[in-house]
Amino acid sequence: MRIGELAGAVGVTTRAVRHYHHLGLLPEPERLGNGYRDYTLRHAVVLARIRRLTELGLGLAEVRDVLADDAGKDLAEVLTELDEDLARQEEAIRERRARLRTLLESEDGLTAEGPLSPELAALFRDTGGLSDSPMAAKDRELLALIGTSAPPEERERLMGLMSGAVGAPGGAERAVAVYRLLDELADAGPDDPRVEEAARALAACVPAELVAEGAELDESDSFLRAFYADFAPAQAEAIRRALRIVAEGRS
Repeated sequence: MRIGELAGAVGVTTRAVRHYHHLGLLPEPERLGNGYRDYTLRHAVVLARIRRLTELGLGLAEVRDVLADDAGKDLAEVLTELDEDLARQEEAIRERRARLRTLLESEDGLTAEGPLSPELAALFRDTGGLSDSPMAAKDRELLALIGTSAPPEERERLMGLMSGAVGAPGGAERAVAVYRLLDELADAGPDDPRVEEAARALAACVPAELVAEGAELDESDSFLRAFYADFAPAQAEAIRRALRIVAEGRS
């Protein structure tokens, strides 16, 4: 039979047959005098087996290993590994669905920066009076980035420090005042006299533990360079000074 008849009999495309030839999974028959390949029942049996194995979830490299073992021992091993892998995927899916249910059941995590972790959602909730502050919005975006990219232990530590600062007596009010000062610097230059006031107010809100001891705070650090570039000149200068004040206080 010709390639189209073989493909039709097994329920695959002729393109798939040619692809299996290219990968060495399905032997190519000799061409007849008229130039056409003449496929036999054996080709159909092998092709059907390839289809069954791929439908079970095996990759083509795994299918090649199975086909190479006539005794069928490797097939059982490969299928066992596949079953274990699917079990791991099922567990991961269950965990993801549990997190999604938590978010859906609590509107706190469904913010413009979300989806958020429960810890970060609680922190944003505590600072809910800052929704109209452009600087607060930037800060929320940065916290959302940290909440997504930081290792779990570091994320927990940072969120704990921030929550402690905001949750302390007068903490939320101090944060609001700092954001207002920084917002007012949006169109100012770095030498504006209000920069120092904003820097000292911000330093008073920042837990000392947030600034690692001996940390380099200049713009030789690529992350800090990108961080400062996201703010207006006066705002960036106020943040620089605030971090220096906190670092000097630790020394």
